[in-house]
Amino acid sequence: MRNQSAEITKGIDWALVIAYIALVTIGIMSIFATSYRDEAVLNGFLSFKTDYSRQLYYFAICGVLAVFILLTDSKFFTATSNIFYFLGIVLLILVFPFHTDVKGTKSIIRFSGFQLQPAELCKVFVNLALAKYMSSLDLNFKKLKSQLFASSLIILPAILTILQSETGLALVYFSFFLVLYREGLPASVLVIGFAVALLVVLTLLLDQNLLALILTAIAVLFVYVSRREFKRNKGLFLVIVGIWALCVGIQRFAVPYFFSDVLKPYQVQRIYATVGKDFQVDESTLSDADLKKMEERKKAGNYNVKQSKIAIGSGGMFGKGLLKGTQTRYDFVPEQRTDFIFCTIGEGFGFFGSLILLGLYLFMLFRIVNIAERQRSAFARAYAYGVASVFFFHIFINIGMTLGIVPVIGIPLPFMSYGGTALITFTVLLFILIRLDADRQMILR
Repeated sequence: MRNQSAEITKGIDWALVIAYIALVTIGIMSIFATSYRDEAVLNGFLSFKTDYSRQLYYFAICGVLAVFILLTDSKFFTATSNIFYFLGIVLLILVFPFHTDVKGTKSIIRFSGFQLQPAELCKVFVNLALAKYMSSLDLNFKKLKSQLFASSLIILPAILTILQSETGLALVYFSFFLVLYREGLPASVLVIGFAVALLVVLTLLLDQNLLALILTAIAVLFVYVSRREFKRNKGLFLVIVGIWALCVGIQRFAVPYFFSDVLKPYQVQRIYATVGKDFQVDESTLSDADLKKMEERKKAGNYNVKQSKIAIGSGGMFGKGLLKGTQTRYDFVPEQRTDFIFCTIGEGFGFFGSLILLGLYLFMLFRIVNIAERQRSAFARAYAYGVASVFFFHIFINIGMTLGIVPVIGIPLPFMSYGGTALITFTVLLFILIRLDADRQMILR
């Protein structure tokens, strides 16, 4: 028995396990603080009728899954990666005929009282499949064909998720491009991506003609500075002109088309609100349903962020204490158990409590990156960076939502937000990494 126990715990990164337990415990206490309604505390935790009791049961399920993963041979994850990816795509497709409409989203399958959100769970499968591909012996990632195939593994589930009205979750998949960058994707691709994102933001903030003039002035400046290079590189002038034309085309045609014909009006509204501008729409072009949804989302989005800021600000330096927060205790902040769970920490435990929570997250992220860099296996390294990318995206966006600095796109805070599928997904992501790290002396393909 003692030998078996030693085998199970051998090589386990206990610092990461302790951080995980601490975060989930804080999450359950936060959910308890927002949903406790004077019932007997013990009965409330054991009843399965309260949100905090259900989250506690989900945590128990996660504990069983964690032990099962730690008992599993690491080779199992490499051998079944592609099978799990295929299963994930099938589940995403099954959502369309069998989904249940929950709060405007069409990404949830409900059966026997339980809800499953394949778009959340599929992040595990994408990470495994991507790590499997990036560790292929015959892979030459410098080739465009290889880069496109790896990108397609990410983009396919993202598109299926967008079609289920889950734009926020779909954006999470694009965090996996950081894995591709670590494994050899040219930095120029990320630079171009950030440049396009900056151009989109500037298009929203500035007048179209003014931005076109600024882009033209920048292009003229580049031509002037590079004039001596034209003799040695005759194509440089055409490159500068081509980039200028592309940028002007994006800001004058591509961005307006994307915002008017691709995104939903309420999604555009959220983005405009984040950059501090009002979104004007021709109401005659909208159906009654879209117009109603837009009005509801506008009120809800503005109200949520406003109440979230009030809750966090009212906590002061040291907070009001558990069960003493008025904003979160009496449901002034909608979705406070899920998307806006960070408000509970801000109001109940103040600046220092929030700082401790952020410190725990930073410790976990740095620990995961450190684990990634000590791997001998390309599969384990790529998988670890995938975990770090997903966690970082969720943490940054979720906390940014509560502070009003990023659009409200509705993604959970890892290990904190209420929800069984999300907690199971994050737990499985993390404990597969812990299992792979425990076997880091193995070369996995």
